[in-house]
Amino acid sequence: MDLKAKIEKHLLDVQKPSRYIGGEVGSVIKDKSKIDVRFAFCFPDTYDIGMSHLGMKILYSLTNKRENYWCERCFAPSEDFEAIMRENHIPLYALESLDPIRDFDFIGFTLQYELSYANILNMLDLAGIPVFAKDRTQELGQIVIAGGPCVCNPEPLADFFDMFVLGEGEEVNLEIIDLYHEMKKKGATRLEFLRAAAQIEGVYVPQFYHFSYKDDGTIDHVDVDEGIPATVRKRIIRDYDKVYYPENFVVPFTEIVHDRVSVEVLRGCIRGCRFCQAGFIYRPFREKSADAIFAQTKRLCENTGYDEVSLASLSTSDHSDIDNMLSKLIDYTAGERINLSLPSLRVDNFSESLLNKIKKVRKSGLTFAAEGGTQRLRDVINKNVSEDEIMNTCRIAFEGGYSSVKLYFMMGLPTETDEDIVGIAELAQRIVDLFYSIEDRPRGKGGVQVSVSCATFVPKPFTPFEFEPQDTREMIEHKQKLLLGSTKSKKIKISYHDANVSMLEVILAKGDRRLCPAIYAAWKKGCKFDSWEEYFNFERWLEAFADCGIDPAFYANRRFDYDEILPWDHLDYLVDKSFLVRENKTAHEAVTTPNCRQRCSGCGVNKKVGRECFASSKSNV
Repeated sequence: MDLKAKIEKHLLDVQKPSRYIGGEVGSVIKDKSKIDVRFAFCFPDTYDIGMSHLGMKILYSLTNKRENYWCERCFAPSEDFEAIMRENHIPLYALESLDPIRDFDFIGFTLQYELSYANILNMLDLAGIPVFAKDRTQELGQIVIAGGPCVCNPEPLADFFDMFVLGEGEEVNLEIIDLYHEMKKKGATRLEFLRAAAQIEGVYVPQFYHFSYKDDGTIDHVDVDEGIPATVRKRIIRDYDKVYYPENFVVPFTEIVHDRVSVEVLRGCIRGCRFCQAGFIYRPFREKSADAIFAQTKRLCENTGYDEVSLASLSTSDHSDIDNMLSKLIDYTAGERINLSLPSLRVDNFSESLLNKIKKVRKSGLTFAAEGGTQRLRDVINKNVSEDEIMNTCRIAFEGGYSSVKLYFMMGLPTETDEDIVGIAELAQRIVDLFYSIEDRPRGKGGVQVSVSCATFVPKPFTPFEFEPQDTREMIEHKQKLLLGSTKSKKIKISYHDANVSMLEVILAKGDRRLCPAIYAAWKKGCKFDSWEEYFNFERWLEAFADCGIDPAFYANRRFDYDEILPWDHLDYLVDKSFLVRENKTAHEAVTTPNCRQRCSGCGVNKKVGRECFASSKSNV
């Protein structure tokens, strides 16, 4: 029985069988006899989540534009189908050809969140590919590669991957595949290819870097093999307005998490919120023109048939031509009866004009990120949002007909006190009171609803808070109880994250390659889908850490020294470490730093890539 027949035989025994058979509209099928390099793009979570990922859509289409390269998709099977696969010896396969991915040249993973790490090992094992890089054949093939935001500290996964790609992949991915194609024709070995690939800017090959540690467990030094760059710099797209963007998406048969067209409007962020990793690792700030955004939106809607569009960015309302952009999009989407979604709105530049545009395309509640419950704490994290701005934004929303507001906060931020936690409840109550003080407020059933979502702060690499410890589980649980006890109104709904999940996230985010055996041990104990509440088992992870002699608090609850060698210091994401140190010190003084359009703060990114900072930012630090 061939593999396709084996798969089809069991499809009716699982939930959502369309996850596993391919054949969707827009998927790319090629003649294998004409293909020189095959690339399996693997998302380490289910189809429903992975098919919502914009990066996969871009790189899938870009690679497949080359006639002799074939990029196919692969996702983590759910538990029911995995059991069938293992019982019936069905290896992990790609959806386009239904061929086992172990036969591909590249097995590429995108690392979007740390809690997917165990899934990566599980997928490699399902594919029949050795989990550890050292156990793979020296022949050229089965190159296990990864990109994505978590690659800014890939050390906890260093033993499992052949190479990592730092930064943006639109250009470097094809450079890597082109190099592989040429070396494959010459009969090169895996090692020869990896040494050559390490010379490409943005490519990190962990086996060429060797860590030594001090008695206290911190890093003493890093030795680098001869001929290998001591520092690996991330790749960026310099001409963002002309960067490749797909004209078509694969349209799933089944509903996915974000079942719509996504159009990227900008990369990077001008704000400098000190907790936000994306705001630093995606620098420099670049935006597409309103005309380019409109053209891409129209083309994708026409080609896919989707009736919903979402604008993707870190802060959509920071686009310098947002009024013109929205006017173009609204005229088109309204005429075609297409829903337009505008996430990532800022409190401090929300206006009645913007609200009126939003009301034409979205009737649900508004969501804003306040992050801190008091002005002092918002200054610590450099949110640069005042309470007056928060209240004014809510007033504009309420007067404009809205009766539902959702606010995002974080808990466990540096210097946070109980007063800051109580401040979250008090701010929410003031918003409730504001609603009832407005004479022309909405009179619908139920009145106002203020939803407060509290995430546990996770210090991340390449942020000013990379040096900070995370609150212990006991501290977070105390603050959660305090928040609930301080909330008096039934009009306020409180939700918060599991402290154990956040602790595992920070361990994997700030760890070094000594965590590799622990991740392997956790997977062997049955850990997978750790971002799913029903699968997460922290006790298994603690057992794995204990078995490997690892103290989780060393990574999670210890302050890192400014002069300490960090696990990611040999990777250059263009932001100067001296700037991060300076911003950390400024945070502890509760002093804010202006955004990039107001004044250059001296992060060093534009200088390194030969770009000018914003025209209005003439000063330097």
